[in-house]
Amino acid sequence: MTRPVTLFTGQWADLPLEEVARLASGWGYDGLELACWGDHLDPWRAAEDDKYVQSRLDILDKYNLKLFAISNHLKGQAVCDNPIDFRHQAIVGATVWGDGEGEGVRQRAAEEMKKTAIAARKLGVDTVVGFTGSSIWQYVAMFPPVGQDVIDAGYQDFADRWNPILDVFDSEGVRFAHEVHPSEIAYDYWTTVFTLDAIDHRTAFGLNWDPSHMVWQGFNPIDFIIDFAERIYHVDCKDTRMRMGSSKAGILSSHLPWSDPRRGWDFVSTGRGDVRWEDAVRALNFIGYTGPISVEWEDAGMDRLHGAPQGLEFVRSLLWEVPKGSFDDAFAAKD
Repeated sequence: MTRPVTLFTGQWADLPLEEVARLASGWGYDGLELACWGDHLDPWRAAEDDKYVQSRLDILDKYNLKLFAISNHLKGQAVCDNPIDFRHQAIVGATVWGDGEGEGVRQRAAEEMKKTAIAARKLGVDTVVGFTGSSIWQYVAMFPPVGQDVIDAGYQDFADRWNPILDVFDSEGVRFAHEVHPSEIAYDYWTTVFTLDAIDHRTAFGLNWDPSHMVWQGFNPIDFIIDFAERIYHVDCKDTRMRMGSSKAGILSSHLPWSDPRRGWDFVSTGRGDVRWEDAVRALNFIGYTGPISVEWEDAGMDRLHGAPQGLEFVRSLLWEVPKGSFDDAFAAKD
């Protein structure tokens, strides 16, 4: 099935947007998934300055690229996280960080997510991809013991903080596609169920399907597509290579750096790992997903200038046309 293939610019934000656009166009990408950091897109400015919005669109148009989604993972992370600490200072920028007081950071991060919805509408896209953060991720090991009341309060905190953001998304005609990911309120199958329940399944909140995080956690990315079919609002392609056959490597990876061969798993360029990509694309066809397929380069063992064009070639090889009828229709053909 013909679908646009885009490049997520999050790992390219050290380069000016025009340079990333030039590279992506030269490789043959159809468009970009613009990250809201670096100089690629400033949601605060975009929400107020139409000329700035047009300048982003002009760069894409210059290189014959389309815009299908924007992403604000880094600021979304700070909406629910507790504690807020040095890790957030490195990613949220000066406007959201302010004086670094935790609740102030969370409130400013929420305000930026609202601005991101406005920016998306002005840019003519209907999907914002991102993270939510979580006040209860720190309890994932459930030891020292954590009561169910604490977990329930975490989902309520998520709902209380995100419902006002989603109200703005609704008013702007934009959807949020949450990337199911460790350290978020929804990080696996059942936490996704609990998350949707917490906000009464409102349609402004959906999912960004990225199988790389599902593979290393050990649950089935293909079943996830089928079970959450109506909530798959966007697709990011990143791969994971497992090395769990080693008697020394554990799933939590022992605080070892990316690409260290002692790790139990690593993110690798699309098509180089253990994601069942053909099964995934067939499942996406089955549920009627027609949105973009966005290549996300994260591979500490492969230069991005090799990984990005290679990922595009791999994804394109899977996007064949789906037959309009059943293959056995011909069995009933008459003379």
